[in-house]
Amino acid sequence: MLIKGTIRKTLTFTEQQDKWIKAQIEAGEFTNESEYVRHLIRSDQARNSKFVQLKAAIQAGIDSGVSERTIPEIMKEVEERMKADERL
Repeated sequence: MLIKGTIRKTLTFTEQQDKWIKAQIEAGEFTNESEYVRHLIRSDQARNSKFVQLKAAIQAGIDSGVSERTIPEIMKEVEERMKADERL
């Protein structure tokens, strides 16, 4: 029985990969192969989301251009911000 909104896929694994998946299930980490594969996809989605956010932040920095401030001025601002956030 398929859950509404799900799509059945056929996947092919090497013997070594199949043994690994079965070992994860036998260790009690997952109840079945589908659960393990969905876990891998969710993990990849989360990692990719963080990567996309990082790329956007890097691009924003590049797009902001060259700063007119000196390194000591920048460091002072960072220090003040960290003190305000109680990280320093």
